[in-house]
Amino acid sequence: MRTQDFNRLVVVSNRLPVVLKPSGDSWEITPGSGGLVTALAPVLGQMGGLWIGWPGTAADETMNEPMRQFAREQGYSLHPVPLSHEDIQGYYYGFSNEVLWPLLHGFHSRCTFEQPWYWEKYQEVNRIFAREILEATNEDDYIWVHDYHLMGVAAELKGMRASRRCGFFLHIPFPSPEIFLKMPWRRQVLAGMLDFELVGFQTQADCINFLHCLRALCPWVDHEESGNILRIRCEDRSVKAGCFPISIDFDQFEGLAQSKEVEHRTAKLNLFHPDQQLILGVDRLDYTKGVPQRLMALDKALTLYPELHGRISLLQLLVPSREEVAEYQALKERIERMVGEINGRYTQPGWIPIHYLYRSLDRQELVSFYQASDMALITPLWDGMNLVAKEYCACNHREDGALVLSEFAGAASQLYEDAILVNPYDVNGVAEAIRRGFYMHASERQARMSRLRSTIRTYDIHFWLESFLKAAFEGKALDFPRDGLRSYLPKIG
Repeated sequence: MRTQDFNRLVVVSNRLPVVLKPSGDSWEITPGSGGLVTALAPVLGQMGGLWIGWPGTAADETMNEPMRQFAREQGYSLHPVPLSHEDIQGYYYGFSNEVLWPLLHGFHSRCTFEQPWYWEKYQEVNRIFAREILEATNEDDYIWVHDYHLMGVAAELKGMRASRRCGFFLHIPFPSPEIFLKMPWRRQVLAGMLDFELVGFQTQADCINFLHCLRALCPWVDHEESGNILRIRCEDRSVKAGCFPISIDFDQFEGLAQSKEVEHRTAKLNLFHPDQQLILGVDRLDYTKGVPQRLMALDKALTLYPELHGRISLLQLLVPSREEVAEYQALKERIERMVGEINGRYTQPGWIPIHYLYRSLDRQELVSFYQASDMALITPLWDGMNLVAKEYCACNHREDGALVLSEFAGAASQLYEDAILVNPYDVNGVAEAIRRGFYMHASERQARMSRLRSTIRTYDIHFWLESFLKAAFEGKALDFPRDGLRSYLPKIG
């Protein structure tokens, strides 16, 4: 990547990477959390640049000085996009989270297709973002749009006859035509994606699914491979598409895990589980994360393998999300009911099988959980990448942990050789994986974790950034390892 190719990197996402809280006549600003912020904020801070997004509340002039102070501290600037309550209801809670989120994760039966005003609001807010981009940037900036909320921004910029170089990265999966074509606005969404210069996906499967969807809807589609980039032509339009698995700042997580404060917290956690292996689950409250299935698998493991009683404990952290949505509240209640039933069935004096936390953690506390855990149980039903799996390995500097990973997580395409792969729908299979992880010899744990950490260290967040921008400006990306995951799945016969 050559920084002379652009004046400034501009990241555009639904939300700004901050949490804003009223403080007297001003605002208190703290860095946000989540995969996108975790991945991009360190990079943007090192390079300098601008982040454009909705601030999470009504924007006003009193935010200006706190945002300038944030820029001085973090190394990059913020540009808030003003959105109304109605905008958020239709564009975010409506089309983004009741149509695109379930559809792109393969849960088309959960989609709400009966509200055409959702689509109208989605288009309108993408137009608002495009206007804000024009106001805050110039032709020498590179505009990098992130995720499913803003698939139409490039089309809106084009409609305004704006000259901006614009790339897009999808952080969640992209489904096959059998799923995607169920959406009434399928043509418009795909057409909007074709107006970006470069479209990035997490896995090769996502990229191929995108190509297959274009073939299903466009009368004439052709493509050619240039290195690991697809150059796709659809009638009179063209786009570059590629696979760019997102990652983490490995050195930052490893350094924090080795800090005295985290080592102290880790030692305190270990005191509570001296004769047990601690299994860690970390998930945002969402039906795609497979938490009920994971709890069923733990229940099955304790039923099938009674020798594990008193010797394993699951520490399940559930991060609050969309609590005002009835479906999510029902999911939370179901999880808590299952935790209570399992604990009621198996708890003995001195041992509780599940320790359940429903809250957000600060970075140090989370890293201490990573470091104290003997096994990570990462079992989403479908996930774009899942950075928790990578964070766990980066923090496991003693190389004594085991990673149990869903084959439907994007991370499996990179980590399949040394993680214990599972199908999260196969409760018995996940139960057996828990048992296998428990009995795994120390030498095998060390060898597997060493290779996992080496892969994540090599293909870190900086590699991801450089690869995407190299593809954007030079037409070719840095080589990620080919996805050989399918060769590891069980064969028929």
